[in-house]
Amino acid sequence: MAASMVHSSHGELLRVLTDVYRGFLSGFCPEPNPRDVAVLIQSAVCGRVPGEDTRWELTSVGVSLVRKLSWSLVLQNLPAESADSWEQVLKVLLEDLGLMSELVRLLRAEDQLIAHLAAKTAAGCVSFLLCTSGQVSPAWQETCVQAFSSSCPAPQDACLWSLTELLKKLLQGSDPAIVGNLVTSFDFSLRIFCSQLLSEPRTEPASWETTFCLLLDLLEVLTASRFISGPGICRSPPLVQPSALLRTISCSSQNFVKNRTLLLLKRVLLQKVGEDWSLRGPRSEDLNSDPRVLAQSVLAAVKDGWLHTVHVEPGGFFGGTRPVRGDEGQKPGGAALRAVSLILLKSAELQVQTLDAAGEDSVSEVCGYVHRLWDFLSRFSGSLRVDHLCCWVRLLFEEQDDDLMEAARTCLSLFLSSRRRLGPDGDDGVLLERACGSGFNPHCHFLLLLQSFSFDHSVLLDFLISSETCFLEYFVRYLKYLRGSWTGFTAACGSGTEPRDQLSNGGSEHVLRPGEGSSSGPRLVDYDSSDESGPEPAEDSSVGEGTPVEPKRQNQPTSAEPSLRKPQSSSLLSVQDERTGPGERPLLRQAGSETMDRAVLCPSETLDRAVLSPSGTLDKAVLSPSGTLDRTVLSPSETLDRTVLSPSETLDRAVLCLLELRQVVLRLQMKKLFPYNPSSLLKLLTEVEDSYGRSRLSLDSEEPHQTRPAAEKFRTSL
Repeated sequence: MAASMVHSSHGELLRVLTDVYRGFLSGFCPEPNPRDVAVLIQSAVCGRVPGEDTRWELTSVGVSLVRKLSWSLVLQNLPAESADSWEQVLKVLLEDLGLMSELVRLLRAEDQLIAHLAAKTAAGCVSFLLCTSGQVSPAWQETCVQAFSSSCPAPQDACLWSLTELLKKLLQGSDPAIVGNLVTSFDFSLRIFCSQLLSEPRTEPASWETTFCLLLDLLEVLTASRFISGPGICRSPPLVQPSALLRTISCSSQNFVKNRTLLLLKRVLLQKVGEDWSLRGPRSEDLNSDPRVLAQSVLAAVKDGWLHTVHVEPGGFFGGTRPVRGDEGQKPGGAALRAVSLILLKSAELQVQTLDAAGEDSVSEVCGYVHRLWDFLSRFSGSLRVDHLCCWVRLLFEEQDDDLMEAARTCLSLFLSSRRRLGPDGDDGVLLERACGSGFNPHCHFLLLLQSFSFDHSVLLDFLISSETCFLEYFVRYLKYLRGSWTGFTAACGSGTEPRDQLSNGGSEHVLRPGEGSSSGPRLVDYDSSDESGPEPAEDSSVGEGTPVEPKRQNQPTSAEPSLRKPQSSSLLSVQDERTGPGERPLLRQAGSETMDRAVLCPSETLDRAVLSPSGTLDKAVLSPSGTLDRTVLSPSETLDRTVLSPSETLDRAVLCLLELRQVVLRLQMKKLFPYNPSSLLKLLTEVEDSYGRSRLSLDSEEPHQTRPAAEKFRTSL
């Protein structure tokens, strides 16, 4: 049978091989026997048919079958009744027919598809050998070591593919000692390879860039192996010095190379390497020195002017790089700016922890690094000017939830470290004022976060339930600080200066204040997806009560914010857009529901958004005994058609959002639907409610005839 299959024509061999592949996927045993099937697969991998030229389609199918077979055996995914027979097929291929030698030959194939398939298949076969015999294929190891140690570029990419694939799979459940031994066996050759790749002149840009990006993938896997296995297993120091990677970011002419390097550094500092492979292994606490060494290198480079050498290319979209339209300059790439910002902020946080442990003062040093970051971002802001530095976090990260929460958590950590240096007798108000000057006032960040989704407590609930961000850690730490800094929180609700347009060289210069940067306002990063998108229609300001309103689509701007007229006062949540012409109403973020949209688009109504329940209906707490709307919630002259919220209204909306969140979490806990025990969180939210109640009692004693706000009515109705 084996001889007849070998001497078959190309078409017949491909048909039989396809039947074998289908039988394998269906869980059938190899027929007629494992050795004949192994001979058939070996013939296909070689791609040679007697009397005919090499057939690459045969090779592709054969290599793919071996790859699927090897990883299925390693992961034990085959049915019990056929697993032994297929394991015998692979053993015959490896021990009797010299499959690894053929795969190593294919690593040098001119066809990149064949080389890539061979690399991934070789990784699967090596993993099988490690699981069954504890040994690595000598032919594969020798080929990879030679490729990394020499300057011959032919098999380097394929060897990088193969080693990276093998380590990824091993990190998902193999013995850490196996991973450590494998990494140690390649340590010397990889150091030679990294030294050559990072020091050589870029005479062949395309070849160098591809190889370098593959090296970055391998470096991420090696870093993950150190975090997971621990220093006792992976004893070797990092292969590449951080300064070399920082130099690549400054010198590389290719945007994707810089972005890939920035993302790797960000993942290392956040200890999130390997997340793309669903690695959930334990993290070694003994390797905190790795991110700290990187942080020190980053801060040293920043001190030497590294940020001045970083050039961020214009952001792209699915059609390529965005062309310039009129006098509007191209927007910088958001991924690069976010990565640079998080790298510097996280490095500053780690440096603060190091200096605090040594008993040294770190406040002034960290403020210097943070101000360098704001100056760096200002280079790419165009006509957008930020007067309140706390706005940078929201302006830069608002479209990327995980990065936004990491930035907010890091800024909170920097602030709390500065606060600890002052001691318990320090003036918290002075510290908050200084924090605003450096851009990390936690109250400003939290209020800007709430304002970004219009004080909708359901968004906070989504963040609490989701495991994709660090919001829970950030939220709990902030609430712990908030309970002792209520005065600072109320002060932040009324901070800011009056927004205005300034003329510069005959043109308008936009001034960003806290609360600006909404989805339709000017941005540091352009998130539009296509130049072919037509202009979005402005809402008709003449819509009256009873006019039907269509539900808004996602990302379609509406006039759903209470900000449409020239401000008469100022607060943290003030908005002004230079692109709004005379007599026009600026387009702002859409409301959370159709009911809210209808309330906003009816200028004659005086309905405050805070009086809506999560379902979009009127909350009973603001209804009079007869069931009608209690008009005392807002004064008769106040409508939603306003530009700014007063400080007290900002405070009321923020507190109401937290109170509604507490009620929802409490209901879910009582029904055993919340994914974890929220008792500590509920206690903190209750303390916020108590602080608000005490502040209202104090205010009522000073102004006994003042109308109670919606948040107070909601609180007392519970």
